[in-house]
Amino acid sequence: MTADDPMPSVDISARLVLADMDSKRTGYIFTLLAIVIFAVQDGISKHLGGLYPPAFITMVRFWAFGAFAVLMAASRSRGGLRAAAATKRPILQIGRGALLAVQIIVVINSFTMVGLAHSQAIFASTPLLVALLSVPLLGEKVGWRRWSAILFGLCGVIIILDPGADGIDPILIVPLAGSVLFAFYVIATRLVSHDDSASTSFFYTGVAGAAVLSFTAPFYWTSLEPVDWIWMALLCATGISSHYFLIRAYDLLDAAAVQPLTYLQLVLAALIGTTLFDEQLTLNMLVGSLIVVGAGIFTIWRESVVARRKAGTTDASS
Repeated sequence: MTADDPMPSVDISARLVLADMDSKRTGYIFTLLAIVIFAVQDGISKHLGGLYPPAFITMVRFWAFGAFAVLMAASRSRGGLRAAAATKRPILQIGRGALLAVQIIVVINSFTMVGLAHSQAIFASTPLLVALLSVPLLGEKVGWRRWSAILFGLCGVIIILDPGADGIDPILIVPLAGSVLFAFYVIATRLVSHDDSASTSFFYTGVAGAAVLSFTAPFYWTSLEPVDWIWMALLCATGISSHYFLIRAYDLLDAAAVQPLTYLQLVLAALIGTTLFDEQLTLNMLVGSLIVVGAGIFTIWRESVVARRKAGTTDASS
């Protein structure tokens, strides 16, 4: 083989392509694992939420999550805990953790009061709310395509809520509040991402949430039945493993590839809700969910297109 032979470079290119394909395949496996575990976690949350105060359940879950965040920071972050805890936005980081903790309490209440399937159908509107809130809070520009998708998706939400002659059922305010709270959490996460690393944000999500709940949720402390400690342990294990797999998925795939797949959680929630908890699916829920999911996926796709276009413009001007 001569020095001018192109075969070595072709072989290297082929290996890089295969490595990239293997990496993406692994990323999709991690994403699907996270989605399935999140769905199981929701089912356990609904079961325990019908027996014990949601604030108590969330506190124990965040204690496990906080411990996991500390271990992850110590083992994966350069500089260990000190580097992970170093933040330029301490108030906002702590606020994020507290916001997520409150949101999970609302979510567990929603699963108990409204149901898994109905709640997840409404939670599917979160990407639309994020796009809507990003305009006044982040100063982002939203084109007519995304505005159309947002309005179309909100119409789907109205179909899911199914307002009658007396208006919207007041109990549906609970999942709506959960969706709005998570949208604000996502916005806060985007804000801190300008100054802090992902590992720092993850650290504060677990530790700040656990710390805030430790001050408030002990007022809801309840003795668990021995068998329910097993369910609580499973809830903590699913919470930790689902977040870990999602982190690994984002390490290997773009957010635009991961986020549309998370809508599978809506399907799994419907299956768990109908088979294990005797929930009923209505035509409004099915039609509204299809509209919301379609609008959400389009919004996520347009955001990725705009982001790539901006990145290309920046590269061209540098």
